[in-house]
Amino acid sequence: MRIDAHQHFWRISRGDYSWMDPGDTVLYRDYTPENLQPLLLRHDIQRTILVQAAPTVAETEFMLEVAEGTPFVAGIVGWADFTASDAAGTIESLAANPLVVGFRPMVQDIPDDDWLLRPDLAAAFRSLVEQRLVFDALTLPRHLSRALVIADRYPDLSVVIDHGAKPFIRERLLDPWRADMAAMAARPNVACKLSGLVTEARADWTIDDLRPYVEHLLAVFGPERLLWGSDWPVSNLAGGYDRWMETTLELISGLADAEKDAVLGGNAARIYLTGRGRP
Repeated sequence: MRIDAHQHFWRISRGDYSWMDPGDTVLYRDYTPENLQPLLLRHDIQRTILVQAAPTVAETEFMLEVAEGTPFVAGIVGWADFTASDAAGTIESLAANPLVVGFRPMVQDIPDDDWLLRPDLAAAFRSLVEQRLVFDALTLPRHLSRALVIADRYPDLSVVIDHGAKPFIRERLLDPWRADMAAMAARPNVACKLSGLVTEARADWTIDDLRPYVEHLLAVFGPERLLWGSDWPVSNLAGGYDRWMETTLELISGLADAEKDAVLGGNAARIYLTGRGRP
């Protein structure tokens, strides 16, 4: 079964997508299940993981409403304020819905690079462990040393790095991202999404621009801890769903069939849906 481990829906009128530019003619519009379903059918993708795009509980509740009416959504990665005094209670309450499979603070947008190390986040991280939820790490390369501390501090926490931590592909820089990702991969509780790379590349990107980054992720995580995701509709900024899927298939063409199946769905099922989501 193929699973898209990272996609979004949004309704602009909800008003909490503060990162979105009203002048962006690609993203500043509604994206709904009806828009995504033809793409899933074209690529034989049966299920998806729907990921938050706004730092509000209200958006998480919106995603749950959408997911409950959308059979192909297997689970959602929501948002909660990890710094709030009632963070653990909020996480536990939302996790009562089996569609909730993880949480994602938007670390990349937080000015404090040391935010992950704040002592008042401990209750939220412990709650994720207790509820068997995934911590989706939306980080940039400079955050990886802090994410490593979290992975070590909570060895029973399942950590999934979004978008390969957004390496500097357009600048063609591999270091120090390369060493930091190897350190993260050395932790058995850490996996990584093969997603979001095209929007870190130049507008005229080619497969060879992405190849060294994907090859490194395959080398350090192995095909058993990489999860393919479209990052749709954000990927529409850089070639779209079809091109990213076709590029992925070429980049992983050297893997055995069972390894390809793991990257394209098996790992997402194991990490996100075991004990949660829809069977």
